[in-house]
Amino acid sequence: MSEIARVFKTFIGYLKRPDLYPELGRKIIKNTLNRNGAFKGKEKTNLWASQIAVNQEIAVKKLFNLEFQPFSERYPQEFGRALDIQNACPIKMGGAGALELLYSACEFTQAQTVIETGVAYGWSSFATLTSLQKRNGTLYSSDMPYLGQNGDQYVGCVVPDYLRGNWKLFRHADRESLPKILKESREIDVVHYDSDKSYEGMMWAYKTLYPKLRKGGVFISDDINDNSAFQDFCEQEKIVPTVVEFERKFVGIFVKE
Repeated sequence: MSEIARVFKTFIGYLKRPDLYPELGRKIIKNTLNRNGAFKGKEKTNLWASQIAVNQEIAVKKLFNLEFQPFSERYPQEFGRALDIQNACPIKMGGAGALELLYSACEFTQAQTVIETGVAYGWSSFATLTSLQKRNGTLYSSDMPYLGQNGDQYVGCVVPDYLRGNWKLFRHADRESLPKILKESREIDVVHYDSDKSYEGMMWAYKTLYPKLRKGGVFISDDINDNSAFQDFCEQEKIVPTVVEFERKFVGIFVKE
């Protein structure tokens, strides 16, 4: 499918969903009037992140005092089945991500309540739910419909059926989903942000989620290299974060004091 055809199909998909009109309006503004604002401070943050970044193994030991073990080795059969499902999926979405970091954060906090934004295949959901199930905890996920790819039916496809009883998936933009999630959820143990990567979108979500995170809870944000929202937020809140380099991108993480 050409890019023009995909954009047109996405636009038509929005028009058929009045409940998504608020997000359509925001996207139009972002892609026309505020196109460059999404990448605000990108060069500054990439320099900062590259100077302090560590790998997952060091971060897990430093932050959680846990031994590092690849998720694929900890749960080889489950991981293998999930990988087969991804490989058979006709829609291409985001990859697995830093699963060990996320799983370790849930184990460290003995998480009961986790909020994530961005699901795609559901790898992060899979890792989170694997930990949460031990304590009968709940994962609240926010993810936009895949309007331009006929991909809705595949969102979260790698999450095994036996874990889905601990999962609540909200299918709207964060600005509509998160207020509903926060109204329903208990005190948050872990936040995992991996959705709107514009500066404004990230900063809005950080300011919305951070106050609800308990002391000792863990905040994780993927792709902080896209702009300086994470760095700026941490500086504003006087937070000293850890930066993890993963697959040539940077993940930001901190434990709330």
